[in-house]
Amino acid sequence: MSNAEMIALEPVGSASLSDQIFHQLRDQLMSGQLLPHQRLRIRDLATSLGTSETPVREAVFQLVRDGALELKARHYIRVRGLTLPEYLENRDIRLLLEPMAGERALAHITASEIERLAAIHRQLIEAEQTGAWREAITANYAFHIGLYRHSQLPHLIEVLERLWLRLGPMLNHLYPHGHPRYDGRHQHENILDALRRQDRADLAASIREDMLEGGRGFLSRLEALTKDGRLTPSGV
Repeated sequence: MSNAEMIALEPVGSASLSDQIFHQLRDQLMSGQLLPHQRLRIRDLATSLGTSETPVREAVFQLVRDGALELKARHYIRVRGLTLPEYLENRDIRLLLEPMAGERALAHITASEIERLAAIHRQLIEAEQTGAWREAITANYAFHIGLYRHSQLPHLIEVLERLWLRLGPMLNHLYPHGHPRYDGRHQHENILDALRRQDRADLAASIREDMLEGGRGFLSRLEALTKDGRLTPSGV
């Protein structure tokens, strides 16, 4: 997606417009549908949503306060990127919290919901095989957040969603250069097996290994971009 492309948003109703717009944009950010440093124009967003600029501006400024967007000179708004140290901090926190969310989900997730996650994983694999990178990023997000939301820990989910809010746009660096690679089975398959067996220890370990093993190529890509000066700090 180029910076000039229109963002695909759904028209909203009249109730709590700014809140609806906020959640649409938030979902787009978390699921990697927006690019790091992509410019957003309030007028264009309002046109896509079929509303006035005021509720769009309110939603955008809430995301600026949340650190997902940044306001440049002359009301130039863009998606915030992460530096390599910021990404590593984000990952370190997720390495602690995501296994916890997965373990707590075991008490609540049903067999049919596990198979729903398996279907999402198959969508991810198909998207990777066909080069549908944006769909692959979205499926990966849906797999992980879909699992963690079964933890029924709203405060933990709120923290994780804020981390993914910052992470999501960066995942566009995954494909094709940072494509996940695994020494053996895909760690999502290990996660699914652990869920079916109700194995807390294996589930937590597989979630961690998915970030570490599956993220090796992604980390190498971010390191290369940093070396080339293309992974710039916020505000640059």
